[in-house]
Amino acid sequence: MLSSQNLLFYAENEKSVKPAGVILLEGCYCERLITSGLQGARGKEEDKQCCFAITYRRDHQRQYDLRAESEIACRVWIEAIRPASFNKVLLQKEELEQQHLHLLQIVESEKTAKNLYTQQVEELSSEIRKLRAELCSLKKTWSSGASGGRLDDLPEDSEEIRKIKKVQSFFRGWLCRRRWKQIVEEYIRSPHADSMRKRNSLVFRMVEAEEEYVDQLNLLVSCFLRPFKMAASSKKPPCNHEDVNSIFLNSETLLFLHQV
Repeated sequence: MLSSQNLLFYAENEKSVKPAGVILLEGCYCERLITSGLQGARGKEEDKQCCFAITYRRDHQRQYDLRAESEIACRVWIEAIRPASFNKVLLQKEELEQQHLHLLQIVESEKTAKNLYTQQVEELSSEIRKLRAELCSLKKTWSSGASGGRLDDLPEDSEEIRKIKKVQSFFRGWLCRRRWKQIVEEYIRSPHADSMRKRNSLVFRMVEAEEEYVDQLNLLVSCFLRPFKMAASSKKPPCNHEDVNSIFLNSETLLFLHQV
């Protein structure tokens, strides 16, 4: 037997090339077969010790009684068949859609914050231009009124003026670096940076989940759907096209849309 998502293929023996049939596991129940306590039927009880049954809620639905080679293999098969459902993939898809919606909300909030910061930068730029204009006017006033001052008595390229300018430039650079370091540290500790880190982690997880989902769809279409279609078109088809479409639904269309 071979299990693939919500399908279970079984064959007559291990050397069979083609499966003898397929079991749809969507909406099924897998339980151990309970044996009776009669001693006269001891041989039958031993045969059913590693058996399990696949049943459905619908009436007139076939029940499958299967037997494993050992007790451990029986438990492994039951644990593998119970969660085999296409609905699980749909739940994962809904979860990814919710995460996508959350990311869109984060992007909108970031756009709003960007517009607010842009407005603040424009206001500060206008204030800087005003201060520069006032500084130029003050310099002109001071230069015209301080003709007898000490700095006017010094040559423009004197050693003392060069030292003063060098110290001023050093302190300006040190203050700028210190302020930028404070700004970066405050941003790293801010809620916005934390939300950005969470968003990047969520995006990476979404991309990995999408790649895994596309690989599984590609395996389903290339290894199962297309061989089933070719078998349905043969002279003695084991199943018709309606059965193939009902089993695989829109797997090929979903694969194409996700690849796009």
